Formats: sequence, structure tokens, C-alpha cells
Amino acid sequence: MRFDPALPAGLLRLAYDAADAIMAVYASPFETRTKDDRSPVTDADEAAEAVILAGLARLTPGLPVVAEEAAARGAIPDVAGQSFWLVDPVDGTREFIKRNGEFTVNIALIIEGVPALGVVLTPVDGVAYLGATQKAPQGARRHRGRDDAVGEAIAARRVPSAGAVAMTSRSHPEPEAVAWLDGQHIDRCMEAGSSLKFCRIAEGVADVYPRFARINEWDTAAGQAVLEAAGGSVRDMEGRPLRYGKPAFRNPSFIARGLD
Repeated sequence: MRFDPALPAGLLRLAYDAADAIMAVYASPFETRTKDDRSPVTDADEAAEAVILAGLARLTPGLPVVAEEAAARGAIPDVAGQSFWLVDPVDGTREFIKRNGEFTVNIALIIEGVPALGVVLTPVDGVAYLGATQKAPQGARRHRGRDDAVGEAIAARRVPSAGAVAMTSRSHPEPEAVAWLDGQHIDRCMEAGSSLKFCRIAEGVADVYPRFARINEWDTAAGQAVLEAAGGSVRDMEGRPLRYGKPAFRNPSFIARGLD
């Protein structure tokens, strides 16, 4: 597909629309259900996904969308050899249920297996991270609310001499990640939920995020787009850039980093 320079602004507006739907549920006495894979889901996931699917149909008519809740129902389009969207309407549903604010809207455009454009938005504080890695406009920006259309440029940093700040999962502790970090020059660790771990590296607050447990592509694509647009990288354990459209939309283990 040809990259439309107006697409990032439209995607940002759509993410804020999804956030409004999420916060309407967040403010209510919502119920939690369990999907077939034993992961939780709420009305917020489904309401936000409906908003996003309708919005993407307007932004890019005919472009396929792989979205978490639709995929859970078996509605997965064939995206072989074409560009497509990856959507996680509420990344960090467990954080949503805990009401700790660390959940995000994730939307990413995949072109030739690469996250070309992505947005990660935290509905509670309205901060959005937008990254474009291909064509113009490139770069990563942080937007502090719907009215902050321009935002501010962000960039990953080089590891400080005192050691790296490592991101770890708040709800998914991994012994393998702890063991890997023990062999690195780490100053301290920070916990965060959802794709905020990628964003903390992208904005120069942290330096590395190891992930050994396999997760779905829609969990990482938007965060990877933001991080790579900020100068960082996401690579598998053989050092290859993480790519998308893999069988069952599952990721291998990976390491996300700031500047090398």
C-alpha cells in the first residue's frame, strides 16, 4: 500500500475515540468474563474494538484487520502477502480490572511484515505515543491529550554508565527474564503493564525489556513501531528484527532495546 502522510493524524484521533469508549466502561461497575484461552475480557475490550474497526474501515477501506477479540471468536482474515492492521483494543486487561491505569490502546499498521505505523495510548491520563518507521512523516512523538495534535519528539537513549534500566512485566513475572537480566549490566528494574514497557524505552526513561513468554503479535506491534521510530529495536534471540504476519500471529522470545 502507499503510505498516506495524513494517516498518523487520523490514527491518533481514532485511538482517542477508542479511549473514550474504554473510560466509559472504566467508570462503571463492569463485569469480567473469561475467554477460551482463560484470559480476561470486559465490555471495554469489545466496545473499543468496535470503535477501532469502524474507524479503520473509514481510514483505509478494504485493508484487513487482525483484532484480538475478533480473533478470539475465530474471525481472522487472510493477510498473506498484503498490508494489514493489528489491533489490541485494551492491552493489559488485567491492569484495567485492577484499575491501576497501566492499560493501553494498541493499533499498528503492518507493511511487508514491518510495523510501519503505531499508536499506544493510555486512556486514564490521555497520553499517546505515535511512531512512524516508514515513509514520511517518520519519528516518534508523545501527545498529552486529544488537543495536543503536534506532540513532542521522543527518542531512545544510550545505556547510562551506571547500567541499564530494565522494564519488567507487572502482571506476568518471568523467571527466564530475571535470569537473563542477572547476566546484564543492570542498574535497576521498573515494572509496567501493557505496551508501556516499549514506550518507556522509546522516551528515554528505560533501556531494555526482555520477553521470553510467547505473546500475540497485537500485543507488541504498536509498541515496536513507537520504539523503532524512536531509534530503538526489537529483535528475537538470534538478533533478527521482529516481523509480523507469522503463523497464528504468535511472537517468539525477544529483546526490546534503546540505542545500541
